[in-house]
Amino acid sequence: MSWLAIDSEAWSAREQETEEGVMLEEVGRRIDEVGTILEKIVSKLQKSRTHSPGKTAMNTVSEALDIAVRYHQAGNLQQAEQLYHQILQVEPQHVNALHLLGVIAHHVGRSDRAVDYISQAVRLAPNFAEAYNNLGIALAALGKLEAAVASYQQALRLKPDYAEALNNLGNALLGKGEPDDAVAILQRAVRLMPQHAATHNNLGVALREQGNLPEAVVSFQQALRLKPDFAQAHYNLGVTLTKQGKLAEAVASFQQALRREPAYAEAHNNLGVALKEQGRLTEAVASWQEALRLKPDYADAHNNLGVALKQGDLAKAVVSFQQALRLKPDFAQAHNNLGIALKEQGKLTEAVASWHEALRLKPDYAAAHNNLGTAFTEQGELEAALASYQRAVCLKPDYAEAHLNVGTAWLLMGDFERGWPEYEWRGKCEDSDLPNFPQPLWDGSSLEGRTILLYAEQGLGDTLQFIRFAPLVKERGGNVLVACPQSLVRLLTRCSGIDRLIVESSSAPFDVHAPLLSIPGILGTTLATIPASVPYLYADPERTEHWRGELGKFPTFKIGIAWQGNPLNKNDRKRSFPLTLFAPLAGIEGVQLFSLQKGAGTEQLDAAASRFPVTDLGSKLDDFLETAAVVQNLDLIITADTALGHLAGALGARVWVTLSFAADWRWFRNRDDSPWYPTMRLFRQPQRGNWEEVFARIAEELTKWRANSSPTRTSRSA
Repeated sequence: MSWLAIDSEAWSAREQETEEGVMLEEVGRRIDEVGTILEKIVSKLQKSRTHSPGKTAMNTVSEALDIAVRYHQAGNLQQAEQLYHQILQVEPQHVNALHLLGVIAHHVGRSDRAVDYISQAVRLAPNFAEAYNNLGIALAALGKLEAAVASYQQALRLKPDYAEALNNLGNALLGKGEPDDAVAILQRAVRLMPQHAATHNNLGVALREQGNLPEAVVSFQQALRLKPDFAQAHYNLGVTLTKQGKLAEAVASFQQALRREPAYAEAHNNLGVALKEQGRLTEAVASWQEALRLKPDYADAHNNLGVALKQGDLAKAVVSFQQALRLKPDFAQAHNNLGIALKEQGKLTEAVASWHEALRLKPDYAAAHNNLGTAFTEQGELEAALASYQRAVCLKPDYAEAHLNVGTAWLLMGDFERGWPEYEWRGKCEDSDLPNFPQPLWDGSSLEGRTILLYAEQGLGDTLQFIRFAPLVKERGGNVLVACPQSLVRLLTRCSGIDRLIVESSSAPFDVHAPLLSIPGILGTTLATIPASVPYLYADPERTEHWRGELGKFPTFKIGIAWQGNPLNKNDRKRSFPLTLFAPLAGIEGVQLFSLQKGAGTEQLDAAASRFPVTDLGSKLDDFLETAAVVQNLDLIITADTALGHLAGALGARVWVTLSFAADWRWFRNRDDSPWYPTMRLFRQPQRGNWEEVFARIAEELTKWRANSSPTRTSRSA
């Protein structure tokens, strides 16, 4: 089994909600009132330019600057800009006019022009600290962070306690991916401006990026004590609480942000992330849809919506990922997620292309390496798959899913020595449901009278396959307690090596424990030492005799069939197939088909009845003990890779199992036999999805068998 991964970056969030300093600084702070008529000043400036280049002109320029700044402060940017230009016509090297034109240019979204104006100002006035600070803001807006940092640093050389420049320098360093330096700088800013909520907020963002989540929370809370209606700080607190796994508190913080700023698209997006993590998928989808209503070009929200839709509507999920990529072509996470959706649609070639693109954009993207490995596995390129999985582990040493995939690759190759240790990582995977017992995991040593709990995991077939190890555990001198699903209890009571059986939801005292699929690794099992003596499971003699009478009414070659596994299994789509594929077998003279299918898949019986006869027995089978009695009275079992195949193999019955092109690790590679079950034969797909050829081969083999020999009955009593 290969595990797809959606890493933490798949849920995209605008996290660095920092605030830059305000550009309009010392210039104009002394102005107390707004007034005077613009036209009068313009006229005077024009006259000064043509007639009075001396002291009168200087007075007029000073008067014009005062009025321009008043307009600027009042928000009348057009009038202020006109006056600044008029001043420059009289005095082309007027530092304040150049500087403040740059401030206006930045505020109206023309940061490129702002850089030009303010650069002229600092060339004329190299000691103008405020201008260097504002130049840094404009450069940062253009994404020129190196230049912005240099500009802020120059402002601080001129004015070491310039708190606003410290704040902005911290943000720029954070943007460059230098959170440690950013924290140090922003802490200085906070000491200089302890009542400035925005700086506390910015420090919180830097601390979060540094990985110091508790201190980040403290900074955001301080920002909110100073400014309770600070939507941005509520938002950032919510992001941090989400990272801490405090989802209820995170949801409350995002809701606080939205009460203050209902059109805050990023808060809607991240509220969706927190709701999704709480399992509230419908509400999460609504949040992402609202984020997209407010901001249709929001690539992160399209990506997140796609992740949610993937669980129920792959086609819509693909559309969401593709929309995210149209808006943001270099969005590595969306390429990765698109690959996952395409793979689940069966579009493996397109999925591989998506993962390659994700890795081109982000070569150290561990999840994409892991996912690419799953594609190679499905294509039968196991060595390439193993290399991808190992690369993922190298990049992210604690990546449980990738370790598990390394393990399954080694097991598939038959290399148990390297495979079993890596396979143990399954207990650390996100979707693991292995219990966390306080008692120790058994290490294979002598039990010396202690009680060991062996418990089922994964599917019913896994339990039937690995219960064979119970007698070997019993040999270590302890009491063997086995917890299993109710449907297996009666069957497993007849299995040797078990002292007591309990239903898996029950409890009983024990000293050590082990999941069944860990036992081979604990015991050092190799391909050559698999305990393959069959039968190791036994039918009930009385029920076997009952079914001998029932099935004896059919003087035919009796084949029990099953075609679908548990649809909740993530690989069921690959291993299951339609009942109608059995039609060629039903046409072979003397053959009678008996359905042993239960639950999902039985709805196909009515539709198939018009094409070929199948006798339904599955509806009469209460549990696996009853099924075992039926199997003992059939000549052959033909089944998909489900629990029925394991049951028949464990009973020593003749069984043919159909396998997908990329079958589970336990069937190994390029084998038509199984070292687990001597009476089993494997029929593999020659290409992905090609079941027709599998059944053509089965029909051919069955026809030859029927023609060349009288089949030896495999019925047996306990």
